Amino acid sequence: MIPKIHALKSFENLADTTFVRLADYSNDFEYDLRYATENNFLKAKVYECAECYTRVKTAKALIKANDDFISKGLKIKFYDCYRPNSVQYKMWEIVPNPQYVANPVKGSIHNKGGAVDITLVTTTGEELDMGTDFDFFGKKAYHDNMDLPQEILDNRRVLKETMEKYGFWSIRTEWWHYNLASASNDRIADFKWECKQ
Repeated sequence: MIPKIHALKSFENLADTTFVRLADYSNDFEYDLRYATENNFLKAKVYECAECYTRVKTAKALIKANDDFISKGLKIKFYDCYRPNSVQYKMWEIVPNPQYVANPVKGSIHNKGGAVDITLVTTTGEELDMGTDFDFFGKKAYHDNMDLPQEILDNRRVLKETMEKYGFWSIRTEWWHYNLASASNDRIADFKWECKQ
């Protein structure tokens, strides 16, 4: 498990494209990294261990967004972060359908360290109701589906508006997925993190 509180590292002298472990730069996030478990739509564990890496510029934007959420009594909880391209190939082997998994030849912004799958929790760790679970593929998860209780619409709106304020954009069919606009042209990577015992 990711340790809760420890001395934080500094971004000083790091290039924007360097991969960093988010928990080394902030103690204020929550994690439920589903692809390091079998609790995901693949029904398979595709990460050796649960770690959340992004590029430096993504990490900086996430920390700013999270500070904004904290001022509202909320914080970001991660389901997925940077995904090595080799893992994308594993996912594609299990579900070779571009509607659900990006073709690893083209890759996705997850493979560039610029995409995250997230939800919001209260400062005591209770998840906000977003209407569906993570990786629910259906109209109920669409941003433009307004046929939902007002509380769910409000929760999705605060997530979307705050993330957009810090340079992220969403995709229509997944309320949890956010891409950092400035990461779109980065290269697909296959950097693999070390699993600490």
